Amino acid sequence: MHSLNRRAFLGATAGLSAALLTGCGSGPATGTAATGGPRKGGRLRVAFAGGGAQETLDPHLSNLFVEASRSKAMFDKLADYGPDLSVRPRLAERWEADAGLTTWRVTLRQAGFHNGKPVRAADVLSSYARIADPARAFRAKTTLAVIDLKRSRAVDDRTVEFALKQPFAEFPNVLAAFGVFIVPEGTEDFTRPVGSGPFSFVSFEPGRSLLLKRNADYWEGAPHVDELQYLISNEESARVNALLGGQVDYAHDITATTARTYQGNDRLAVTRLTNSGMQAFAMKLDRAPFNDPGLREAMFLLADRGQLVDTVLAGAGQVGNDLFGRGYQYYAEEIPQRTRDLEKAKWLVEKAGAKGMKIQLDTSAAASGFVESASVFADQMRQAGLDVNVAMGNKDTYWKDILDKGSLCCFRSGAMPIETHFAQRLLSTSTVNVTKWKRPEFDALYTKAVSLADEKARRDVYAEMQRMQHAEGGYLVWGFADWLVATSPRVGGIADAPANTLDWARFDKVWLA
Repeated sequence: MHSLNRRAFLGATAGLSAALLTGCGSGPATGTAATGGPRKGGRLRVAFAGGGAQETLDPHLSNLFVEASRSKAMFDKLADYGPDLSVRPRLAERWEADAGLTTWRVTLRQAGFHNGKPVRAADVLSSYARIADPARAFRAKTTLAVIDLKRSRAVDDRTVEFALKQPFAEFPNVLAAFGVFIVPEGTEDFTRPVGSGPFSFVSFEPGRSLLLKRNADYWEGAPHVDELQYLISNEESARVNALLGGQVDYAHDITATTARTYQGNDRLAVTRLTNSGMQAFAMKLDRAPFNDPGLREAMFLLADRGQLVDTVLAGAGQVGNDLFGRGYQYYAEEIPQRTRDLEKAKWLVEKAGAKGMKIQLDTSAAASGFVESASVFADQMRQAGLDVNVAMGNKDTYWKDILDKGSLCCFRSGAMPIETHFAQRLLSTSTVNVTKWKRPEFDALYTKAVSLADEKARRDVYAEMQRMQHAEGGYLVWGFADWLVATSPRVGGIADAPANTLDWARFDKVWLA
């Protein structure tokens, strides 16, 4: 049984095949994560939701969380994000720009692929060209659009010179972007993938199981465990039951309710991955009623963020301040926290002539907590005199639908640099501008910021942009959710890192006690 489901787990036999048991033993039940120093050996079994029989090991097609984790286990990027979304070198040992910020020279560290061949500049350029191919639809293609690959070159085997189409001080964000992994030059077949990551390929059953083994020659040091096995279980309850039953050692993405239910259980330890997801409502500024700045201010003031965090996130999160990226690099901590002022909100609603106005709040089951947050927030809006209708959308088309339809909707986001949030969502040319925020002065500030080599000067411009958003924007950011993972008490080394950052779902630093 390489895949796990609720029926199989709860069945009378509920037995494990010999393949799943290989390399695993029972461990101590302490109710907390393993303590003490790292230990070598064993097979670490991790359970994630998956993508079915169509799953691929092509790292450039990574989209699901399990795909992202598997990719980082087998491959490397030139850089990746730290817990605060600042950029950390990986295959790139260092980088430097020219005075005009249009040419960046990247020096590669000495690293090798699983087939024994070294990672070269040619592999980097080939990987980037594959992702940027206009005839293909890789997720990171737009991220690489700033690079002029025809003018970029390999100076030598360990030096890449990237020519950019415009000055861009945040080019390291490109090197760290989601899905921009380095593969051997010319690679198109990923049935038995060859990467440079901490684990190498053994076997794969799409939608069921992936088995990897330790790369003893990994440039950052060999993993602690001998083997890493990914198992697919799409139901959260099945992942938790598998963990409790000893079938797996790690269960990704559990709910706050589950964490609370098993608090103190000696068979399960929970790790919070703080600041992993922004939770918000998005108002469209190009149409009634939220083209009225007074009504937008009323919405900001009627929101009871604490109630939303306590109710929807079961307390597993922090209140937001209508800005993306709390705790991340360049976040404007100095902007005062908004608090609820229901009386002023009522006054602003009346001033806007909106008392009793019918407003539709779009939500769906496309993301956990959306339906609950819409219900709670609708009640808060009604307290300020608004007549709210919560409309359930199609979960399969929700993200496409809310881009251009409606005026108010539930929204969330995973971790990304604040610069990337601006570029993807808040410029006049942004392709996923849900709030329809289009301000030439804001666009000009972004262009200015990314052309500044001095980090403090860049930070000051980003702060000004955030002040504009806080005062007039369309994102009502009510909270930042902690993502939760559960492990066997014998597992050590799980890091508290936001989803999609370097140390999230990273298993080469994990050990079995």
